[in-house]
Amino acid sequence: MSAQVSAAKLARRARFLRLAMNLYPPYVGAGIRVKQIADDFRHVRVKMGLHWFNRNYVRTQFGGSLYSMTDPFYMLMLMNLLGRDYIVWDKAANIDFISPGKGTVYAEFQVDDALLADIRAHTANGDKYLPELNVAIYDAEGTLVAKVRKTLYVRLKPQARQAA
Repeated sequence: MSAQVSAAKLARRARFLRLAMNLYPPYVGAGIRVKQIADDFRHVRVKMGLHWFNRNYVRTQFGGSLYSMTDPFYMLMLMNLLGRDYIVWDKAANIDFISPGKGTVYAEFQVDDALLADIRAHTANGDKYLPELNVAIYDAEGTLVAKVRKTLYVRLKPQARQAA
């Protein structure tokens, strides 16, 4: 967590972001709900039910909606955990469809101290770093529906590089 951001402010930001994401039209339209953003931004849980508006021709979860439910979360988590001295962008993604999503599906995102230390170590001298993070999408019975690999771009901002 950034030294400038108090735990209380980070918790307020997490609650506001959860509300905003649940009102975000593309998520509302896809039936995606952000169930939890931890007060410290280290855990996020997302849910998507199967509805007439997000199923495909064969009546399973539309692949684009499955990917969409995983799209911004690692980036948002790292932006809040690393602080304003860092640039964090989504760079690339790959989704591997394992089994059909025939009902409600879930994705959970975790960021731990080891990942944050790894990112800080790789970016300390001003270099960009491209960590690859994985998230799995499961159905309510625990069956793996899809695996998503996200590549992020992380770098210290120029003014932070000069100060280091």
